[in-house]
Amino acid sequence: MTTRDLWEETYSAVTVNKVRTSLTMLGIVIGIASVIAMVAIGQGSQSSIQSSIQSLGANLLMVTPGAQRAFGSMVRAQPGSAETLTPDDADAIVSGVDNITAIAREVSGRYQIVYKSNNTNASVVGTEASYATVRNVTMDEGDFITDADVTNSSRNAVIGQTVLASLFATTENASPTPDMAIGNTIRINGNNFKVVGVTATSTVANNDIYVPLSTAQHILVGSDKYLSEVDVEASSQSTMTQVQNDITNLLLTRHKISDSSSADFTVTNQSEIVSAASSVTSTFTTLLAAIASISLLVGGIGIMNMMLTTVTERTREIGLRKALGAKERDITLQFLSESVLMTFVGGIIGVILGWLIAIAISYFESISTSISIPYVLMAFGVSAAIGIIFGYYPARRAAKLNPIEALRYE
Repeated sequence: MTTRDLWEETYSAVTVNKVRTSLTMLGIVIGIASVIAMVAIGQGSQSSIQSSIQSLGANLLMVTPGAQRAFGSMVRAQPGSAETLTPDDADAIVSGVDNITAIAREVSGRYQIVYKSNNTNASVVGTEASYATVRNVTMDEGDFITDADVTNSSRNAVIGQTVLASLFATTENASPTPDMAIGNTIRINGNNFKVVGVTATSTVANNDIYVPLSTAQHILVGSDKYLSEVDVEASSQSTMTQVQNDITNLLLTRHKISDSSSADFTVTNQSEIVSAASSVTSTFTTLLAAIASISLLVGGIGIMNMMLTTVTERTREIGLRKALGAKERDITLQFLSESVLMTFVGGIIGVILGWLIAIAISYFESISTSISIPYVLMAFGVSAAIGIIFGYYPARRAAKLNPIEALRYE
């Protein structure tokens, strides 16, 4: 049997009952489309999380008071909840640790913010000018906190886009612009602050308000003895581990702690956060793909069922072919090619459908998706493999039929 004859026979057999063939391929189409769409959502989420973490700042290390220690099923002393990090610690890091580009001290708390008849609750960060560099804060309009603001304990405030929308929206203007806020006075925990800037939407902490560190310590926190966090920018990605270790050793010495497991502070490496987040989202993506792949198995079983039915229906045809000299290899190849053709076409349709679903989800639901070419190729390869695996048994069963008994079959 020539290749052309095989193709013509295969096409004729598959298209003779279009409805049954379409329903059989539906399982493969749904399976492939599900795998493509689920993986796209998983990888898109992974990229989005990584971008969000990295946008916090380049080569960022975060030093917080307190240490997370598990005790049975309980968690004791969450990072940032203790009063163990002091301004002197921050000064010691500046003078005693190499390969540091910038450092930003901060105290923070959550307070009620009021402007005229509007109010909201927001995180207020008391910090210094270097915070904008360390945390990659960009401005939409106005200026960030300056060193002069900290020196003079000025009552200036920089607000995020979410705070802007909450405080300055009116019935006439539901989407206020930054110029509507700058120059106006808001009340933070009952204290007046003048808005001098609005951060850009690209800034992660859009629900935050930034005020001078000294002002926050004296007016909001009521103490200048402790810090909520010290953000450190390492000079490069390659020096982050060294800087992290140096800060840890320095603070252990300053706090007179010999066992690092008993540290009353936490030094978090941005790379570790990205790695942990990537690991979690990668596992999540694999799980989604595994769940979606179940429908591929169901589709394969559907193909086997159809091919077994086809073998039964065409028993006399098989007997006639063998009586005219067709070999077992020809019969096997004939039925196997029909199975592979259905999964091949179903795979193509499934890939296109999955691609369109991923694009639609990204467009209509504002969920980040990322189409992975390796996963597309893998899904397509799996569909072809299903055609071979689930089509082989029916094909061999057809090839093994006794021609005399097959011709007598009613």
